[in-house]
Amino acid sequence: MSWFESLILGLVQGLTEFLPVSSSAHLRLTAAFSGWEDPGAAFTAITQIGTEAAVLIYFRKDIGRILSAWTRSLTNKELRGDPDARMGWLVIVGSIPIGVLGVTLKDQIEGPFRDLRITATMLIGMGIVLGVADRLAARDEKSGRHRAPKQRKALEDLGVRDGLIYGACQAMALVPGVSRSGATISGGLFMGYTREAAARYSFLLAIPAVLASGVFELKDATEGGHVSWGPTIFATVIAFAVGYAVIAWFMKFITTKSFMPFVYYRIALGILIIVLVSTGALSPHAAESAG
Repeated sequence: MSWFESLILGLVQGLTEFLPVSSSAHLRLTAAFSGWEDPGAAFTAITQIGTEAAVLIYFRKDIGRILSAWTRSLTNKELRGDPDARMGWLVIVGSIPIGVLGVTLKDQIEGPFRDLRITATMLIGMGIVLGVADRLAARDEKSGRHRAPKQRKALEDLGVRDGLIYGACQAMALVPGVSRSGATISGGLFMGYTREAAARYSFLLAIPAVLASGVFELKDATEGGHVSWGPTIFATVIAFAVGYAVIAWFMKFITTKSFMPFVYYRIALGILIIVLVSTGALSPHAAESAG
């Protein structure tokens, strides 16, 4: 992998990780459209450490409170009802599905799931799901002639059942094209949570999964020697800087705006990929990852 490729891929990772458009799909597509080798699942997982570092810094106050309350609740039963302590447990519960499936489906994630026809299908399918969820939320938020706005749930209403459903939605993002934030936010909207609550828990829930995945891939990459370390670290730093700016923008955006622009983009991109693959202009299969 060249330094220019790592610069572009780092920018793509940072720009798309927190938007409901699938960062793994965009890394795969950027390489395919540019005629580069597929950066691979290991590159994706490692550069995601950069974007998750941005989450850690942006939500540092929330994370600090959650870790403090959760840690103290281990020895103090009275603190187990504290909202921050509960959130710590709910992040752990919500991380179970992706942890189990990530290990079970590792070979598929690094191989068959990276087929561009699957990516295109997921872009379109999850785009439609996100669109329906967004419309339901918009309907609840608006008052009509004979109805008042419907009160949607906040993070304080989150329980184990909803945490597991969020986790199952997050696990779907193991397939490129789904989008971690898109799947979890859609799940949250369908369960009746506000846009901000769904997005906030989505970002918090991603922290243990992404960091664990990155560390796991780091271990494999170190032992296998199949990662270009200089360019990969450079891309990770770029992803961190860009990702932080995107989080700040996105959290403001969702408080007043609809997700429909992302829905239209996903569907249009999915259709474009299908056309290009069908006409032979684009190969559906990844080239061997760069070493």
